[in-house]
Amino acid sequence: MSKITAKDYSHEINESGDFRESWRIFRIMAEFVEGYQFLSKMGKEVTILGSARFAEDNSYYKTARELGGYLAGGGFTTITGGGPGIMEAANRGAHEAGGKSVGLNIQLPFEQRINPYVTESTAFYYFFTRKVMLTSPANAFVLFPGGFGTMDEFFEIVDLMEMGKMAQSPIVLVDSPFWTPLLDFLKQKSAALGVVDLGDIERWTVVDTARDAYKAIEKTADGRPVCELSPDSFQCGPAVDWKIFRIMAELVEGFDFLTGVIENVTIFGSHKVGADSEFYHMAHDLGGRLADKKFSVMTGGGPGIMEAANKGCYERGGESIGINMRFGTRERINPYVKRSIGFQFPFTRKLIITAPAKAFVFFPGGFGTLHQLFEILTLIQTGKMEKVPVILVGHDFWEPLHVFIKKSLVRTYETISNEDDELYQIVDTVDAVIDIIGEFRKVHVKKHAV
Repeated sequence: MSKITAKDYSHEINESGDFRESWRIFRIMAEFVEGYQFLSKMGKEVTILGSARFAEDNSYYKTARELGGYLAGGGFTTITGGGPGIMEAANRGAHEAGGKSVGLNIQLPFEQRINPYVTESTAFYYFFTRKVMLTSPANAFVLFPGGFGTMDEFFEIVDLMEMGKMAQSPIVLVDSPFWTPLLDFLKQKSAALGVVDLGDIERWTVVDTARDAYKAIEKTADGRPVCELSPDSFQCGPAVDWKIFRIMAELVEGFDFLTGVIENVTIFGSHKVGADSEFYHMAHDLGGRLADKKFSVMTGGGPGIMEAANKGCYERGGESIGINMRFGTRERINPYVKRSIGFQFPFTRKLIITAPAKAFVFFPGGFGTLHQLFEILTLIQTGKMEKVPVILVGHDFWEPLHVFIKKSLVRTYETISNEDDELYQIVDTVDAVIDIIGEFRKVHVKKHAV
């Protein structure tokens, strides 16, 4: 049994191929049970997300504080991550106005304190359980400027709504100068490629004041009970229903499925990319070349980029793996997957598709691809995952996003550090992808052999 460390999914690069650590499954289940019991007491929840780095004299801090006051006056519960910056500001405004002020904290390798304006709180070890709790009860979401973590949370929310795994709820984006470049990227690249629906983007509300943010959500009705864990609508009420063990079953089956997977590369990209696309051909080539180098290729198991990578690996006799989503009784598995497993819950699937990877490759995609990208970057940035190659294929597609990260997140808003945008690389050829992965594995294996 591996020792428990500060890492999240794979806690360290797993060279044994054994993912069946019983302590991890029970710890995850405990967080779900405790989290849902905690949240079952709440009502009219609004989740506010944004950077932890904004100080009290920052204009966004002041706006979030003002919004917390409006929410309290309207009888809403303000939920944040419980930390400093935007989280503290929103909790402070709600607390000062006599409203419910809730914090869902994360245990990090470095200190993550609960801000003093939280009146009810709980803490989580795993990022993904905490994110489920931040999003499950919310009747609306308000996002301020932030870093990788805010981007991860934003794209997870819109991805779940697009998949029908979360009810459509108001999404309010505060500060048009911050969000406009990102929305332009989505419109001009993802939507133009046909992997994002413009209608989804147009449903979001961009505002510049606390008053306008509140007006966008003030008539939002309280939703269904917090313990609705899937579209199947099983709910726990005041106590966690036995059906929560479906989550546990997926975790047990998932970790057992991964056993023996050692040299693995996980590939992401849109399911809407056609077989005539340049990126389809590149993913097909990459899958084959990874198989030649004895890497297993793991994808979401569906069409598009996933099919291409699986196909390339399959045709060269490699281990072609699919980790797919189930939608009710339906599963979407391409014919080039040798081994597959399906999940009802997006968060268990994400855990399994992420855990064994020695590298991640991202082809152009939509909300799901971007969600996976920013989640992995957040985990590496915060020390919850060991650093591995994160490779984006296609400068023409990814460069506007990189400019947004470099110009807005690093320089203008300072929501991430200068070195954080070096956690990923953008390339244009399969040769470059193979070289980066090969060099990393050579150095890593040599280091661990000493």
